[in-house]
Amino acid sequence: MLFCLICTDKPNALELRLANRDAHLKYWGEAGCVKIGGPFTNDDRSVMNGSMLVIDVADRAAAEKLVENDPYNKAGLFAATEVRAWKWLLGPKD
Repeated sequence: MLFCLICTDKPNALELRLANRDAHLKYWGEAGCVKIGGPFTNDDRSVMNGSMLVIDVADRAAAEKLVENDPYNKAGLFAATEVRAWKWLLGPKD
């Protein structure tokens, strides 16, 4: 089942994000469920300020557990996280 994870960073948390970025990327790379993902940025792309991932997991509980164990979340980077069931409609699936 697909879920979209929308995570918003706390204000002025770029240093915290950068300090945990390698662990975050490794975690999701090893999870083996990410279909697409990347950071939100400001308009000129100079500052990352959130994350969006679409993941394919068994159910909401699995999605929430992955979010809970994300190194960014464990480090306290996020002001808010949202887990939403998602249906793929447009764009390549591979």
